[in-house]
This record gives sequence, structure tokens and C-alpha cells, in this order.
Amino acid sequence: MYLQNYVNGSWQDAPAANYAAVINPANGKELAQVPLSTQADVDAAAQAAKAAQKKWAKVPAPKRADYLYEIGRLMKQKKEQLAQVLTKEMGKVIEEARGEVQEGIDMAYYMAGEGRRLFGETTPSELADKFAMSVRSPIGVVGLITPWNFPVAIATWKSFPAIVAGNTFLWKPATETPMMAYEMAHIFEEVGLPAGVANIVFGSGSEVGTAMIEHPDIRVISFTGSTETGRKVAETGGHHLKKVSLEMGGKNAVIVMDDADLDLAVEGILWSAFGTAGQRCTACSRVIVHQAVKEELQNRLLEKIKTLTIGDGLDESVKVGPVINRKAIEKIHSYIGIGQKEGATLLVGGEILTGEPYDKGNYYAPTLFTDVAPDMRIAQEEIFGPVVSIIEVGSFEEAIEVNNGVIYGLSSSIYTRDVNQVFKAQRDLDTGIVYINAGTTGAEIHLPFGGTKGTGNGHRDSGIAALDVFTEWKSVYVDFSGKLQRAQIDNEL
Repeated sequence: MYLQNYVNGSWQDAPAANYAAVINPANGKELAQVPLSTQADVDAAAQAAKAAQKKWAKVPAPKRADYLYEIGRLMKQKKEQLAQVLTKEMGKVIEEARGEVQEGIDMAYYMAGEGRRLFGETTPSELADKFAMSVRSPIGVVGLITPWNFPVAIATWKSFPAIVAGNTFLWKPATETPMMAYEMAHIFEEVGLPAGVANIVFGSGSEVGTAMIEHPDIRVISFTGSTETGRKVAETGGHHLKKVSLEMGGKNAVIVMDDADLDLAVEGILWSAFGTAGQRCTACSRVIVHQAVKEELQNRLLEKIKTLTIGDGLDESVKVGPVINRKAIEKIHSYIGIGQKEGATLLVGGEILTGEPYDKGNYYAPTLFTDVAPDMRIAQEEIFGPVVSIIEVGSFEEAIEVNNGVIYGLSSSIYTRDVNQVFKAQRDLDTGIVYINAGTTGAEIHLPFGGTKGTGNGHRDSGIAALDVFTEWKSVYVDFSGKLQRAQIDNEL
């Protein structure tokens, strides 16, 4: 199957494009051929989006929301089909794929509700016979650059608020996972979303992504990906005076205090560390544990890790699927040598799985290090795979310091029964997301998603905060006095 771009409401070939194979990471089978589009394809999509946006912005917001309700309904109807496609192209186990599709459904309904809100503010004027208010206005054409690890959820975080706010968009999905975008384009088409509102252009970041960031008609770039790439996006976007929203890497930690429910903590760590084979920006890659319970927690984790089933995510019994490609496996494996060289102790894993049934896929064994110092590279750098480091601490204060001692600030977690420590942790952990007695994953769509420091640049996906990325504030003054009134001059008390 050869995929086509979806531009101006129609399926279009990319005339000058080469093609790349889309490979199932579980078994190495080819799923499709994706076009590597060019700047000319971006230009065509941007022109279509710009023309459509002038009309789309004038559609009443509740009517725009009706399309989202229909998109959510169709996604719900096709949920299992979408989940199957997602698992095949990305590799995550089927129950996670269903959860990701559900996240997109939830976002459709949630953002549709904003069609009857999109609240601004009214405020008293300082002058008599004058009315003052602020309203949200659409920005225009927005560019969405999404990653392979959540090929539909993250796209809905970005596209649905953009739609309801009156923008049109151009979406570049990851070349590793284009098929979910292809499926979403069919849904946009089926609900009758007006031509040019949703545009999908497949291709590489260096070609299509760069062309989007530099395009004069695309006024917003919303990017999710690595911190290294995000920095380049910010630099180029800043040069062109674009609004740029970045959601990037993480080095997330679960803190386990000496009074923690260890059974609960082990469950949370396993899910956070090895779900999606560790390929989440919110994955737990550090366990910061009080010295009083370190050995017991370590032994329990080791026992549970050895029982994890690994394989093709379409198998309902599998708990850990493949990683996305060979390049990812090589990166993950390189950190095993780094950790051992630095003096960490490898307890389990640390190997590329080979032989039946793993030989045709990309499988890495769930890995646990102990005796890890906070400044080791395996405790500082994002590995993006099923690798966890245990770091021992002697106090709550030290645990907070170690948690905060990385360049990232996405998600953190603490297991404790001490209410005083709970409230101190909420205050002192420097991440954008904080969990109490839960792992580092599982964000809900009605709250802001994003982080601090090297994880982002202050914007947020999801929740009402997402609207701030895709709208401008407009202040409106209505003077009905019938005379010239000068603010700050004619308002002496």
C-alpha cells in the first residue's frame, strides 16, 4: 500500500517524493510505503490551509465543535480497528493501543465542549460609559509535528484544540508511524470536515518539518519529540517569529520512601518503566528509594521483571512489546556498557533478545541497574527504552534533590503514607506533572500536559491550557459615552 498526502480535502500523490517502508517492529514485515514529501508539497498544503482558514474562522465555534463530536463518535466506532493498526506500526501492546485511541476519543469530546465556552473575560472599565472585555481569536494556520511513540493521542492533543479555536492545520506525522494519520484523514473525510481544515503531509523532519517551520503562512509550530530536535525547532521558529510549543524529553523518577506500600510501588514502577517498552517521555527510568527499604524493593522488582511476557503486542498475553527499530535498540544497548563502565551493577536484562520468536523483530530485555549514583550518565540521560536505575537515598530531602538534579522536568512520583511529605513533594518536585502513590505515567486529557527545564518551553498540550497555544488574546473596548475619553488621563479620582 502506497500512502498519499491528504491536502485540501483530497488524496494527493507527492510528485517528486521518494518512498520509505513502514515496518512492523514486532516481525519486520512491511506494512506500507510512505512518501517523503518535499517543500513543494508543504507549500501546496499551506496555501490550502490558509485559504480555508478565512472561512473556517467565521463558522460559529459550536458548529466547529459538532465536527469534533462526529470525529469522536467515529473513532469510538472504529476503536478496535484503529488500535490494531497502531500496534502493528508502533509495537505497543494492544491494551495500551486501545487506551491511546480512547485518549483521542476523550480529547475529541472534551475539546468539542469548548465550542460552547472558549471563555474570555469581561472587566469593569476605568472610564464611565465604557465596556471592556477580552476574547480568544484563532491564529491562522498551525503546524503540528508529532512523534512515533503516541501516533494518535498526541496528534489529537494538538489538532482538536486547533480546530475548535478556528484554525486550520498542517500535520507531519513521524515517518515510522504514518498509518494512524492516514486513518485519521479518512475519519476527517468521512465526517465532512471542510476542505483545507485538516492537511496531512508525510515526510522527514529535515525536509517537511523544516519547510513547515520556515513557511511564512504557518504561524504556530507545535512539536513533540527529542530535546535536541526541539531546540532546533525553537531556534528556527524564533528566527521567523513564530509561536513555538515544545514538549520534549524526560528523565522521570519514582521516589519510594521507607513508609511506602511496596506492593503498590512495584506495580507502579513496572507499568511506568516497561509499558510501551519504556518508549514514553513519561517513562520511569529512575527509582529513588530510601535506604531502609532499598533491598526489599529491589528484590521484589527483580522477581516481577523476570515474569514479564515479551513479544508481539497483538498477543493479549504480552506485557512488553518491541522497540521501534534497530537504531533504537543500538542506542538502548549502548547505555548498558556505559552504566557498567561507570560502576553500576546490572541485575537483569541488558541484552538484545534473539532467536525465536524475537529474531525478526526489535526486542530488548527489561533491564534493571542498581548501585547507581545520581550523576552517572544512565541516571542523567534519556535512554528511551526499558532500562531502570535504582538510586539509594537516606532521606526525603535527598530524594527531592536527586529527583530535581537532571536537566528534564516532565513527570515525577512519590510513594509514601506521610501526608506531610505528600504536600512537601507537591511543592518541591520541579516537574510539570506530579503523582502521589502512582507511577509517572497516565496523564488525563482535561489537565495540562508538559514539563519544565529541558522538557519544554512553557506551553502545555491537553486541557484548557492547550487553547493558549492555538489562540491569540484580543482586548476589546466599547466606548458608548459619545465623547473622547482618554485612559489614564481622564480617569482621575
